[in-house]
Amino acid sequence: MLDRLNPQQREATKYLDGPCLVLAGAGSGKTRVITQKIAYMVTECGMEARNIAAITFTNKAAREMEERVGKLLTDGRAKGLTVCTFHALGVRIVRQEAKLAGLKPQFSILDSSDILAIVAEIAGSTDKATTRGIQWTISGWKNALITPEEAVKLVNDDMTAVAAKLYPAYEQTLRAYQAVDFDDLIRLPVKLFEEHPEALERWQNKLRYLLIDEYQDTNAAQYKLLKLLTGIRAAFTAVGDDDQAIYGWRGADVENLRQLPRDFPKLKVIKLEQNYRSTNRILNAANTLIANNEKLFEKTLWSEHGHGDPIHIVAARDPEQEAELVAMRISTHRFEHRTKFSDYAILYRGNHQARLIEQQLRNHKIPYVMSGGQSFFERAEIKDVLCYLRLMLNGDDDLAFIRSVTTPRRGVGAATLEALGRYAGHRHISLFAAVFEEGVTEHVPTRQLEVLRNFGNFINSLEYRATREPAARILEDLLRTIGYEAHLMETCEVREAETKWSNVRDLVEWLGRKGEADSKNLLELTQMVALISMLEKGDEEDVDAVQLATLHASKGLEFPHVFLIGVEEGLLPHQSSIDGDQVEEERRLMYVGVTRAQRSLTITHCERRKAAGEIRTVEPSRFIEELGDGLRRAGKDAPPVSQEDARAKLANLRALLGGK
Repeated sequence: MLDRLNPQQREATKYLDGPCLVLAGAGSGKTRVITQKIAYMVTECGMEARNIAAITFTNKAAREMEERVGKLLTDGRAKGLTVCTFHALGVRIVRQEAKLAGLKPQFSILDSSDILAIVAEIAGSTDKATTRGIQWTISGWKNALITPEEAVKLVNDDMTAVAAKLYPAYEQTLRAYQAVDFDDLIRLPVKLFEEHPEALERWQNKLRYLLIDEYQDTNAAQYKLLKLLTGIRAAFTAVGDDDQAIYGWRGADVENLRQLPRDFPKLKVIKLEQNYRSTNRILNAANTLIANNEKLFEKTLWSEHGHGDPIHIVAARDPEQEAELVAMRISTHRFEHRTKFSDYAILYRGNHQARLIEQQLRNHKIPYVMSGGQSFFERAEIKDVLCYLRLMLNGDDDLAFIRSVTTPRRGVGAATLEALGRYAGHRHISLFAAVFEEGVTEHVPTRQLEVLRNFGNFINSLEYRATREPAARILEDLLRTIGYEAHLMETCEVREAETKWSNVRDLVEWLGRKGEADSKNLLELTQMVALISMLEKGDEEDVDAVQLATLHASKGLEFPHVFLIGVEEGLLPHQSSIDGDQVEEERRLMYVGVTRAQRSLTITHCERRKAAGEIRTVEPSRFIEELGDGLRRAGKDAPPVSQEDARAKLANLRALLGGK
């Protein structure tokens, strides 16, 4: 089983004598080590798969890991193995221990749009920047395990003052809704384990060995959860890379890596430095770049893929020319080397850089996909309509109840929902069921209760009709009855409202056609919708298209040919990071971008860029110089392939290929 591993991978796989930190450089086979270690523990050490947990940061990583383990552990030996994200593990813990956490097992998990609505309600503000700022501040406190009482002492500006004032009311509202936010999924298990030793013992006995992927991305709450679960046994393997710690802005703390040897003096550190992805020219540039950061652990990446092509540095006049140069280089390179579109990636610091690139790719008829792009079913207006259908399907879906009863507004505010939530929590029933109970009359004012019961009767009528009438007819009645188009016109700018209404029309017409073509009723269609976005994401990977992604979204991916654009002072490193003395994290972001490339890397920068409405001269990023030797530069006056030459070359190649 271990024959195909290199010596360091083999050592990391077999080490079980105490806590272990595997320093896994980019492309060094960390997923292989985690999956092989799980298989080794089960087949060679007699451990039960149900006592092992592999914890990741993304659902995609968890799926990939589960598939790989499934191929190594056949005949059902992987049964009971836990492979999930930190937050998915948190959901399991809180659901199982719901009573101790003061929640019912069917608690709702609110998404960011629901949270923004709650914050706006308690803040009495419609300013999105303010509500988002409050949300981020409270989220940061929760990730750092800071309570509302402690937050008051941390106030240092107007934003933190407002957030600290609203934090208790925000928590109270969540509890009243029998709901949690994303941060609670880590914070609540930590609180639960600290206050209830019997619950901690249950989970320590259940999960006897932990493997943590992307350990450098953990925040204070996740590290505390890890320490609690592993207990005095300290039976864990943490796999991480301090050079790829790029999520400080969302609470991740690279200090957790520094803290590990202090908290676990017997920690075994194993370095994976052989890279299976890139040429040595790319790796040498990455090593030289990251050497400018203060190092927690020294390591140097190397590979057996040969020296490789020079790294191209291309200067463009402005972002328009930069976008055209990138599109033309991809077209030319693809014809010359007979590659696929999916062999190319264009990476950038901020989403705003993608617009011109998209325009030029369309002009050159180059197909592309955007990583992390918003799914149709994730749009707020689509979720607004679907929450009515979700509630029709499942009366226990409190999240759907809260969203549908308040969108559009129908005179039901936070105070009414809080009273209803308290009653439902006491009775251990859903909010929807509580509306129709006789006892609720003592808790909710008559006028509001009448509104709630009218709403409940409307949902029940939808459910009754769902199996008896065509889906299209019911959906049209739904939109007309709730006045959703008018709601959009009242709450959005005209153009935004028209776009959102157009999306809703697309949804309704698509469901209507689908229902007719497949002879499905509205209940069946609603059950089917939940799978759609997953199918979309699954198909994305098989499309032959150039990948566009932010540097943050590119982590974990790799491509034969990478274009890293906008590598300029003020953009990468970002000006806010320069001002805030956070350049080291920006350098790690550049390092991540460089190490995505397998065979070729092209870095572009502009000489002029528009900022705050005026054209400014910009300097190439300091990171370009920090890449060391092995760079091939091309200025705007002497590009290696001029636009005219490129077009001529392209015409010749098309002629050679028979006009294809």
